[in-house]
Amino acid sequence: MGSSCFAFFGILLLCTCSASPPNFVLLFADDLGFGDLGCYGHPSSLTPNLDRLAAEGLRFTDFYSTCPVCSPSRASLLTGRYQTRSGIYPGVLYPGSIGGLPLNETTIAEVLRPLGYATAVIGKWHLGLGHNGMFLPTKQGFDHFLGIPYSHDMGPCKNLTCFPPDIKCYGVCDINTVTVPLMQNEVIKQQPVNFLDLERSYSDFATNFITTSVEKKQPFFLYYPTHHTHYPQYAGIGAAGRSLRGPFGDSLLEFDNTVGHLMATLERTGVINNTLVFFTSDNGPELMRMSRGGNAGPLKCGKGTTYEGGMREPAIAYWPGIIKPGVTHEMASTLDILPTLARLAGAELPQVMLDGVDMTDILVKQGKSKREAMIFYPVDPSEKYGLFAVRLGKYKAHFYTQGAFHSSTTPDKDCPETAVFKAHDPPLIFDLEADPCEHYALPVDTPDIQSVLQQVKTVKEQFESSMVFGESQVAKGTDPNLEPCCNPECSPKPSCCQC
Repeated sequence: MGSSCFAFFGILLLCTCSASPPNFVLLFADDLGFGDLGCYGHPSSLTPNLDRLAAEGLRFTDFYSTCPVCSPSRASLLTGRYQTRSGIYPGVLYPGSIGGLPLNETTIAEVLRPLGYATAVIGKWHLGLGHNGMFLPTKQGFDHFLGIPYSHDMGPCKNLTCFPPDIKCYGVCDINTVTVPLMQNEVIKQQPVNFLDLERSYSDFATNFITTSVEKKQPFFLYYPTHHTHYPQYAGIGAAGRSLRGPFGDSLLEFDNTVGHLMATLERTGVINNTLVFFTSDNGPELMRMSRGGNAGPLKCGKGTTYEGGMREPAIAYWPGIIKPGVTHEMASTLDILPTLARLAGAELPQVMLDGVDMTDILVKQGKSKREAMIFYPVDPSEKYGLFAVRLGKYKAHFYTQGAFHSSTTPDKDCPETAVFKAHDPPLIFDLEADPCEHYALPVDTPDIQSVLQQVKTVKEQFESSMVFGESQVAKGTDPNLEPCCNPECSPKPSCCQC
């Protein structure tokens, strides 16, 4: 194929050896903390493939998700909009949830598909199942889906095997619901899922998807929201017992192995130089699980909180020949992925209020971010209180703080659920460059901080005036009849749903 240069918005951005638009691989870890990867300083994590992407690509130090729990952060990632707009709040969706990501929301897959992109998702969906599978990925712009429609702890796991040869899953998962299913498109392929073979199935599926797309000369978008490292951790024979970090480390290693397989496939099929690989995580570590719950590094608290440890995530962008190796301290977010991929593909943006900004300049030029502020909503946002915190430049202001059970067991008294809701007037202000741990609130009676405070309040007022809360999809409740069952006519449910 001859060489081709792509111009986006009148700017000559890149030249490649392919006549195809760029491919995209989006890797999304689960409950992985800022300090969990080797390339982010963890001394015993074994993540050679992610570390390689970081060494040869661009590593972010100031990258954020939009919520400290699963479903809302996934909604924002795929739509470029805060979860409050799409209604994916409060908390998360469940196996029998009546609601889901509204079909009038536009996902990354739906942005790319009109340009001829093949689209696939493997792993954890967690944006709703609904009546007759109406909220599944195949209804949201994805051609293919292989995965679990929600979190893999949302079903009985007491007697399931999480590590070979027959080590049962640790702890207590949800009970009085169906066992966790593996679905392909809209059909249940296995129930309960076999955790020991799951990662191999994902890796094989993804390899086939990439290979087939390349053979068809079709650009592709592969979204891989892994179950790793969410509780309960699991790993097959390729990773079990092979890390220094115990079950959590083995789980992380298994994900890293799959990353390695995907990279090998991109190299083998000759498209690695025309593919942007982007990695990040949905929210911070579940500290209540202690050594099985991840690590936020130097950051304060973890999952469930609006402190840095709850929403500041590791992130890596890799694209040989286009992205130079390095580290960026520019502020960016999962919100920014949709507009960035749209620009790189030459796709039209959805005609709705987007909260994301294009970060192509950061990726290609290691330039400045177009993002001026980051908004922090709690797990249970409300129009009454609005946002909990704002980051503007290097400053972060907390108007409200609250702990979470997800971040219990840590010695920091601000993290667990016993740290009750508290309003701050004036807000607590931290300099995140000097104090990323949010340990030392700045005095607000100095002229400089008074000026910062006024700027923050202006950003807060402008943002909240633009925010229209969508109807809560979670508040629609649950219906046990919507829980996926491979044998829908069986009895008694939910225990009979096995095949």
